[in-house]
Amino acid sequence: MSRKEISAGILPFRRHEGLEVLLAHPGGPFWKNKDAGVWTIPKGLVDPGEELLAAALREFTEETGFVAREPFVPLAPVRHKSGKIVHAFACEGEFDPEKLTCNTFEIEWPPKSGKRQSFPEIDRVKWFGLDAAREKILGYQLPWLDELERISRKSKGGQSEACPPSCAVAGMSLRSFARPTICRVHSKDR
Repeated sequence: MSRKEISAGILPFRRHEGLEVLLAHPGGPFWKNKDAGVWTIPKGLVDPGEELLAAALREFTEETGFVAREPFVPLAPVRHKSGKIVHAFACEGEFDPEKLTCNTFEIEWPPKSGKRQSFPEIDRVKWFGLDAAREKILGYQLPWLDELERISRKSKGGQSEACPPSCAVAGMSLRSFARPTICRVHSKDR
């Protein structure tokens, strides 16, 4: 599989009255009136030779204008129906949806009109509790919400599921990481 078929993104979360995740609504006329099951994490294609986390951070900033900070917890990759493998990294943070700045894309619109228009890749971001997020997020990304919830529960008890229990990283809480939580051994599997 070529690197063109691999994407990576960031799943920001915060703890308010419960666990919340920041999701992005795709921009453009096709998505304008769609809501349930179309929200996503900010993500994009991994360039040849680029590390997964570096690509995820680059795409997150390009699509939102926000800068994610460590620690990063790698989530299990998922497969898009096209066959593309998508990697995600969770990180705790506070991002103001009102401060969204996004790159744009250009398409012919309306179709067959000969006119080109620019649209934001993401037209809005919003914080959702996990139940609401499960209704909003693309179906193939649902496993990330379940995994984040499991990790969050375990982190309250001082454990992280980022690596297998035999790994030195595994005994730390989410807040205790000074560097990204991908150990060199298990990062190759992600």
